[in-house]
Amino acid sequence: MSDELTSKLNYVFQQPKLLKVALTHRSKGGDHNERLEFLGDAVVNFVIAEILYHQFPKATEGELSRWRATLVNRDTLAELAKEFELGRYLFLGPGELRSGGSERQSILSCAMEAIIGAVYLDGGFDAARACIMAWYEPWLQSLSTAASHKDPKTLLQEYLQSRRMPLPVYTVEAIEGEAHQQRFTVSCQVEGVEQKTRGKGTSRRRAEQDAALAMLGVLKK
Repeated sequence: MSDELTSKLNYVFQQPKLLKVALTHRSKGGDHNERLEFLGDAVVNFVIAEILYHQFPKATEGELSRWRATLVNRDTLAELAKEFELGRYLFLGPGELRSGGSERQSILSCAMEAIIGAVYLDGGFDAARACIMAWYEPWLQSLSTAASHKDPKTLLQEYLQSRRMPLPVYTVEAIEGEAHQQRFTVSCQVEGVEQKTRGKGTSRRRAEQDAALAMLGVLKK
């Protein structure tokens, strides 16, 4: 199991127990991954923030924050976990196994963060940074293209049209907060693409841009 997964992750653990703990949900009992998840969340947020800071020297604080939120959210982390088929390797309690926990977005995203935390403890910051950069490469490339030229919605539309694919459908899933301080959650779906992406923002347009950017990352994989 560990050899197969580490091959997909392209990282070999010096302390294999860390990987096992990272894959163990609290429903299983014993050592589980919540502490590693806490650590991994901090590491991935810092690394992505550092990459964005250097990659986009003219971006505003607001833009950097919005892009980081797009790259480090439950949907993106869960999509990353699915790329590695993490669901096959998770250690879950009987209840979670019966209810399909191995495919649940929240469990997958938390396990992905726990793995990042485990890599950090096992190999140090440089190892964690190298892994995050490699794993996030498609999203970072999409973001670079979007930030340098056109907005993500336009890029996504052009990408789909060039491949004769249906145009995306954006759906407002939630509006939170007071009227003067609302936060929108919007999903983006493309017919024929299994993965639905979500974006958040202080306006519907910004949320749609974030969702489109995440969809570009999915398609370019």
